[in-house]
Amino acid sequence: MLVVFNLLHALPRYLSFDPALSRTAIDPNFALHYPVLVLHVVTGNLAMVTVFLQILPWLRKRSVRLHRWSGLVYVYGGALPSSLLALILLPYSLAPTGKFGLFSMAIAWIATTIAGYRAQAGHRYRDHRKWMAYSFAISLGTSWGRILSTAMQTIPWFKIETMLFIEMSNWLWVGNVLLAHWWLQRRSRVNRTREALQPDS
Repeated sequence: MLVVFNLLHALPRYLSFDPALSRTAIDPNFALHYPVLVLHVVTGNLAMVTVFLQILPWLRKRSVRLHRWSGLVYVYGGALPSSLLALILLPYSLAPTGKFGLFSMAIAWIATTIAGYRAQAGHRYRDHRKWMAYSFAISLGTSWGRILSTAMQTIPWFKIETMLFIEMSNWLWVGNVLLAHWWLQRRSRVNRTREALQPDS
């Protein structure tokens, strides 16, 4: 649902290539600010779609080739370029706060994506799935900010002070990571229980 929300909420306004529709203030001193921003948004949305395909267990079982190709597109066409472009854009952000949260998210996204790719290349598939779960969680990091922004526009009584909202929305990705960690731990416990219940051969 979050992937669909992002595709409908963020992508169309940037595919119009109209700077006036940008949700991010454009720095007039950086001539390439808007084109780089569009690339960041497009690659970010590509990352969300392809990593969603990565975590579907039935797709991995039915089509290993599609799983591998979507993974390569996610790494080289989505996560890495989008996070690197975010680091390029950060110094030109006109937002009064929230930069360190976005910087931390970009670094964490790069680190988990590379760790997941290296684990797959080394045939450490359990580690690969773990790191990709974290990478997926981070890829949706800005989604909650968009949801809160939409809620504030549509629900009259729901308001958050501007500075607090900007700072908070750029750290909500941490909640996604914690949720992914909880899910991984729960899955590990379930697997151990199943193994313990298996009859000895």
